[in-house]
Formats: sequence, C-alpha cells, structure tokens
Amino acid sequence: MTLSFWRYAHLALALFSSVFLLLASVTGIILAVDAVQEKSLPYKAEDFNQITLGETLSILKKNYSEITELSVDYNQFVTLQAMDQDGNDVNAYIDPKTGKVLGTPVKKGEFIKWVTSFHRSLFLHEAGRFFVGVISFCLLLVSISGFVLVLKRQRGIRNFFSKVIKEYFAQYYHVVLGRLALIPILIIALTGTYLSLERFNFFMGEEKAKPVKTELSAKAKNTSIFKTTLLSDVKKIEFPFTDDPEEYYIMELKDREIEVNQVTGAIITEKLSPMTAQFAALSLDLHTGRINGVWAAILAIACINIVFFIYSGFAITLKRRSSRIKNKFKANESTFIFLVGSENGSSFRFANTISKQLIDQGYKVFITELNRFAAYPKAEHIIVFSSTHGLGDAPSNGNKFKALLEKQDQEQKINFSVVGFGSKSYPDFCQFAIEIDQLLAKQNWADRYLKLQTVNDKSAAEFVNWVKLWSAKTGISLATTPSLYNHVPKGLQKLMVLDKTPISDTEHTFILTLRAGSRVKFASGDLLAIYPANDSRERLYSIGNHSGNIQLVVKLHPDGLGSGYLNSLEPGNTIKARILKNPAFHLPKKAQKVALISNGTGIAPFLGMIEQNKAKKEIHLYSGFRMITPTLMAYKKFAGIMIQKEHLEHFHVALSREAEHIYVMDLIKNDASFFMNLLKDNGVIMICGSLAMQKDVEAILNELCLSNKNKTLLEYKENGQLLTDCY
Repeated sequence: MTLSFWRYAHLALALFSSVFLLLASVTGIILAVDAVQEKSLPYKAEDFNQITLGETLSILKKNYSEITELSVDYNQFVTLQAMDQDGNDVNAYIDPKTGKVLGTPVKKGEFIKWVTSFHRSLFLHEAGRFFVGVISFCLLLVSISGFVLVLKRQRGIRNFFSKVIKEYFAQYYHVVLGRLALIPILIIALTGTYLSLERFNFFMGEEKAKPVKTELSAKAKNTSIFKTTLLSDVKKIEFPFTDDPEEYYIMELKDREIEVNQVTGAIITEKLSPMTAQFAALSLDLHTGRINGVWAAILAIACINIVFFIYSGFAITLKRRSSRIKNKFKANESTFIFLVGSENGSSFRFANTISKQLIDQGYKVFITELNRFAAYPKAEHIIVFSSTHGLGDAPSNGNKFKALLEKQDQEQKINFSVVGFGSKSYPDFCQFAIEIDQLLAKQNWADRYLKLQTVNDKSAAEFVNWVKLWSAKTGISLATTPSLYNHVPKGLQKLMVLDKTPISDTEHTFILTLRAGSRVKFASGDLLAIYPANDSRERLYSIGNHSGNIQLVVKLHPDGLGSGYLNSLEPGNTIKARILKNPAFHLPKKAQKVALISNGTGIAPFLGMIEQNKAKKEIHLYSGFRMITPTLMAYKKFAGIMIQKEHLEHFHVALSREAEHIYVMDLIKNDASFFMNLLKDNGVIMICGSLAMQKDVEAILNELCLSNKNKTLLEYKENGQLLTDCY
C-alpha cells in the first residue's frame, strides 16, 4: 500500500477520535496514578505469593470464633469478614500469616468513582460503553497505521530504532516517543476493545459465559486443596456455617469455582470459568495496571504520550497545511509550472517564495504536487523542487510521478530545471531528485535548462546558488539574499561563552566552553546545533559535559560557516543554539568495557564520558594528534587524574607529525588482540571525529575481524557494539 494511504488513514482516524482519546487519556492518567497510589498502602503481606491456603485458614480459625467470608483483591490485600473471640464484628484487611488486623477497607472516593464512570462510558451507560469500545478500536488502528508509517520511514523493522533526523520538535518527538510508547498503547487499545466486545457478549451468548461443571479426577477427590493452593490464586472464599462435614467451603479461584470439604480439603464439585472470562480478567488487569505498580506507571506515561501525540500530530498537520498550494492562475494559462515533492512541506516554502516574486513581476505561475503532473499547454518552464524521503525514496506526494511522466506528453518544448533537497546525513542524498532529473532528460519534449542543483539541510545559501544561476539565465531578477529563504527554528537557547582555548596554531583548532541555563539537560555525546548569522543551515558539533558546562573541540576550516562563526566568539559572548539529544552515542550502560577512539576534534564528548564514569567501567581512550601541545599535556594530566579515580584505564596517544609518525590506526593494530577480545566480550567501540578517520579506523577493525575469524564489523555495528558520531 502507498505511504499516502497510511498517512491519510492515520490522520483520519486520529481526527475522528482525537477529542474522545484526549478525554480517555486524561482520565486514564488519573486512574493509573490512583492504581500506583493503591500499591503504596501497607496492607500486603511479605512473600504473599508463597503463602498456602491451609496456612491462612488454620491461623484464622485460631484467632476468630466465626468467619463468614475471605476475599483477595487485585492488590493482594486480604479482606476478612468475621467475628473475633470477644464477639466483635470484623470487616478489615488482615495479615494472612498472623491473622492480625491491618486496617479498614476504604471505598473509592467520589472523584475516582466519577472519573472511572466517565472513562468507561462517558456517563452514557451502555451506549457510552459501546462508543468507548469504538474509540479503543480507533486507537488500535491509529497505532497500527503509525507503526507502518515509522516502518516505511525507517526502511524496515531492522532500522526501526535507528537515528531519526530532527526536522522540528513535533515531527521528531512524534516519531521517537511513538516508537517507545507503541507496545503499551497497543495493549491499552487492544484490551479496551476486547473488554467492550466481551461486555456485549460478542464472543458467545450470556448463558455460555457461565462456569461449566466438570468431572473430577480421582486424584482431585483425594488431594487436599488446602496444601496445594496458594492464597494468591484465591479471589473469594465463603465459609461453611457449621462444622458439619456436609457444609462446604465455596471458593472462587482465578480460573474456576469449587466446593471443598472443610475437613479433608478434597474438591467436591468444580466449575471451570470460560476462557472469555479469563481473557476479560487478564485484559482488565493489563488495561488498568491494577495488579502491578510499575505497569500502572507505564500506562500513565503511555496516556501522557497519547495526549502529546494528539498535539504533535495536529502540529505536523498544520505545518503541512501551512505550505498548501494557493494558486492565483490555472495550470492551462501559466508559463511557469512548479512541481513540488515534499514530505513535510519545507520544499513548498522555497517554491512559494520564488512563485510570489515571479507573480509580482507579472508572470503566471502554477504550483502543484509531483503526483498531479498533467499537460501544460502554455508552459515554457517546468521547475521541480523535490526532497527525498527515507533512503532514496520519493516523498508521499511524488511517488506516482514516474508513472505519470511515462503516460503524459507535452505538446510543446518546455525547459526544465530540478532542485533537490535532502540531508547528507543519509547515504542516498537527493537520490529521488537525481532520478527525476535523469527521467526528464529522456523526454522528447523536455530541454535541460540548468544542471541539477542540490540543497543540504534546507540551506538558504545553497538554494540562493540555484536562484542566481536561474535568474542569470532567464534574465528575471530574483532576490539573492539568503535571509529571505531562511527558516531558523524557534525556541533556541542562549549559551554564554566561558572560555576559548587554542589547541594548535598550525591545525587552527580550539576548545570552546559554553555555559547553559540550569534547566538545560544534556549528556556527553549529545549534539550542539548552531545557526550562524541566522542562516537556516544547521551545523552540528559533538559535545561533552565538563563540570556541567558544554565543551566542544572545533577545527577552523577555510570559509567554514560554523567553525568561522565559533572562532569569532570571545568569552562573555552569547550565542543562540539548541541541544539535540543523541542517546545512540551516550556511554553504554550495559557494556563494562569500552574503547573510545578519536582524533583531536572528536575528543570532547569522550572527556565528558570519562569524567562522568561513576560506575567505573573499564574505559580505554585512543586519540590521534599531530604533535605535543600544551593542550595535549593538559589532556594527559586530566587522564592521570581519571586513572587514579578509576574512571579511565589507559590513555593511548598517537602523534602523526612527531619523529615516529604514529597514527591511531597503528595503535589499534598494536592492540589488535585487545580489540578483538573486547568485541567478543560484548564490549563497545565508540568513534568520534572526522569521517576520514572513521573510515580508516573501520577499515582496520574490519581487517582484524576477518583475520581473527570474528564476526564481521557490520554485524558488530548492527549489534550496537560499534557506535560512531563523525562529520
């Protein structure tokens, strides 16, 4: 099925059920918190799951003169209705090991009763229960369609938890939190649907839902159930009125109802509960979280996520709708045709900006999606503005374009130009735009006007390069100021420069230390996103947490936008930036042995990880520098302190411009057995720095894996034992 089908289905279901899902989620949060609070009451006995029925009954008979009923609720609180030795009525929680009264059962408060009733039926009785069941089923479909959308976005189940490119807040966290909350939300939806169906006897008639009497085996007739049954399996026991052996215990267990001889403990009759009733009880336990405090807390978090998904889903929809096409002229009268392929609407923003300028100069422009490609009788120019979705795929509004192009001819010659938008974080950068450019070149009616131009990360400056070329060739004056095409994210944080320390004058590298606000939470390995000179181009730097401050190592590149901007800063200056969480490159929690590999510019996050290694994992740091500098000596001093604190095992240094000319790859070769044993023992290798260094290091590691008959390096990558963050 097409991506657009799943997206529209996901949106339609969410729109239909959003108000009711919001109400159900808010009330669900309240009920889940109430379930957690119930677990904190001191009425449950220790080792409850090991107490036998016989132990409790013998204790109760010694402490109470007359017993009417004993019940065990979902919290495993034991309630007794009886008369004590002094003739006083007892209706209380008791300790099943001692018979001691622990407290008096308290009924649910009126507010919780009100919330429960509203959550179940919206105060509409049976009609309301049916409607809530429909909403639960809609949530199930929303979850499934959302799961399919993430699968398509991530290119399969193997990449389900791989890195998500952050385009904006709502989009990023809608996907990230959606992946984490998927299972609990599916369980909430599935159990809610089942409970509604069971309520209306969907699975069988009411007469068939009653317990079914069964034939007892000889063993059951002669075995004392008092010794073999745990109290945790009991729901309720009705005690016999007298000591007459003909008077029986009537017990309701989790899966059956039985009558038991009060003397021998033998089962007299047995009625099994139908499977539908058992499934209903299990569904209720899972849906309410009443049997486990941790699960109840997870359900509360899942409900909070549902509320967030309603907000973020509508935010995504509104963002896409804000880029909707608003044409002043019709297709059959326009000389300029803009065909746009966009997953989230950003390509439309660029197309609309150019369109407005052309219309202001008296030209007729028509903008449409790639999937609406048709005949354009007066067109002189076709310009394609298209992004690439996932790993080289078409965006959802461009997946039919290739087929339409084969079917639809134009009657006249038309000039064409293609502008591709993408991110170099993906291997198939602008692949779909490349394919469109090649296909258009093969059409007999299409004349190439400009070579394919690509734009990385929505860069206004790179887009302006195309604007200049196109404007110069057509003779039509268009704005070439990048700020006109900029779109800097909102909500950037102010960071103050505390210190800037040169590392090497020959390499033009320096350490930058920034102070963030007290509310800014970050970890070593996260990313700092900066927007130099209010340019929409985003520049990312790996950061370390050094004594609560942000620290990064920067290499100044000739004409480097980001490095030049950071190099111009002085202590006391402030910048606007944002921190992107990068949990895939945090110090692994489970691995006990870690090797950190970096060049000079990649060492910052590793220094922070070492400083925060309170668990005293075995960490080995391998770093490459050109020569000995005061900064390197400071690193060695820091490493010495960390080794004394057992935060670091060893600091291995390679100097490429000193007499011995040693590179990081040489260090890895020398310690080949260490790296191979580390991988075999489920250790983790982390690489940070330049892409060239990463490529060389991976090549060496792969050779070592093959020569030592280990798994391939790709397998270790997929297993999460090789983590990289290089640029």
